[in-house]
Amino acid sequence: MKQSLQLRTSQHLALTPQLQQSIRLLQLSTLELHQELETLLIENPMLERVDDPLDHAIRLLADGAISDSGKQSESEFAVQTTSEQSKTETSDNADNNEVNGEVTGDISTIAESTSQSDDDWSFDDSPQGSKSSEEDEGRPQLEAAHISLKQHLLEQMRVNLREPRDRALVELIIDALDDSGYLTESLDEIHASLPLELYVEPEELSFALAMVQSFDPPGVAARSPSECLALQIKRLPKIAFVTRRLALAIVETQLPLFAQRDFNKLKKIFNCDEEDLREAQVVIRLCKPKPGSEFASDASDYVVPDVIVKQVGNEWQVLLNQDVMPKLRVNSMYANIMKQNRGEGSLTPQLQEARWLVKNMRQRFETILRVSQAIVERQRNFFVHGAVAMRPLVLREIADTLGLHESTISRVTTQKYMLTPHGMFELKYFFGSHVATETGGEASSTAIRALIKQLIGAEDQKSPLSDSKIADMLGEQGMVIARRTVAKYREALKIPPVSLRKSL
Repeated sequence: MKQSLQLRTSQHLALTPQLQQSIRLLQLSTLELHQELETLLIENPMLERVDDPLDHAIRLLADGAISDSGKQSESEFAVQTTSEQSKTETSDNADNNEVNGEVTGDISTIAESTSQSDDDWSFDDSPQGSKSSEEDEGRPQLEAAHISLKQHLLEQMRVNLREPRDRALVELIIDALDDSGYLTESLDEIHASLPLELYVEPEELSFALAMVQSFDPPGVAARSPSECLALQIKRLPKIAFVTRRLALAIVETQLPLFAQRDFNKLKKIFNCDEEDLREAQVVIRLCKPKPGSEFASDASDYVVPDVIVKQVGNEWQVLLNQDVMPKLRVNSMYANIMKQNRGEGSLTPQLQEARWLVKNMRQRFETILRVSQAIVERQRNFFVHGAVAMRPLVLREIADTLGLHESTISRVTTQKYMLTPHGMFELKYFFGSHVATETGGEASSTAIRALIKQLIGAEDQKSPLSDSKIADMLGEQGMVIARRTVAKYREALKIPPVSLRKSL
């Protein structure tokens, strides 16, 4: 075989660094996106952020007066940035091959800022004409310091006990409590862990435990749920003696049976009628199974919407949330240096990466907006009538409409949230499988879950609906659904079974 050189043309797909960055930014949530940006801003000197998180902060001068210079400088800076951007974009269109032509590029339009004179504002940074009669109204308030369960109990110990030995034993019991307020170790285990030279008697530990159990909140330092509820029932005020005694007997001896709501067996065991059992049930429900939960320091996780849906006339308008859209640009100082050096230097790769990031960020939010608009168009009935009017929707339908791949739609709808008049939902919420109807149509699984929730919410608590009965009621509405499917949807809604929903 004779060797020869041949020239052939072919096409193939390759994941360029720019495309890899675009895919990674698209699948990030809002929080992860801002964390990624903070890292990129530190690593790349060519990139800077226009929106300052401290722009809206109150700045104080040395004499204590409030300075609004930050607002004025922000307004001037925004105007200058916009003008520089327009000039730069003009030069980019003229010659795309020059490195120094592309200087700045904002991801979103900078909002118009208005400046007010010093005479229009008082010391408390509120308009003089609308100043409230209350001095503290409108001023930022500091959050009170969080008090843990241990601190709350130690304060009560200092008031009630004076002997150092008693205080030490009580503090030992308090240290053994968990976050829910339960004593996780037995008194024998605590006694065995103490040094022998302290000569601590078991009776002393029992006294310390009884002292802690007398503290607030009621039920603290209990060793079991039965003991926790019993401690609270004993301290409840204005309870009839017969009712209190029955409630104590139930939680101390038959708490599992009460949790299963087997009221017929309870009436036979305690030889009581339905009215007495109902009154005891009300007393037990006044107790807290976890008395230390109110002192928990777990902060709530808040979700910030990426898009906002508003009704304008008869149409539904989809808007991007400007508060979560970072405004980026290429650093003008370094860009001017690159311009003078005609694109030669060690910062050329960083300049290209900064341009890629600005472009990919713009593309990310544009894709989210397009997908959200397509979802709103297909789920218009949901925004009018609620979840019961949700129609079946799959990723391929949106992908074919927008000319995108299903994987792109999946990345866009993951951990991205939409604020609607019915609440805030993840974009994946609007997608769901279908269930056939008797008329040959299709019903969304989301709509069926909403109907199940409505039926259970309107049921008679003395005779709740079983899964089979709910399936029959849905069948009467034309939805062919099996009992096990109803059970699966009910469990997804975190609704207990029929035996646990029954009440007296």
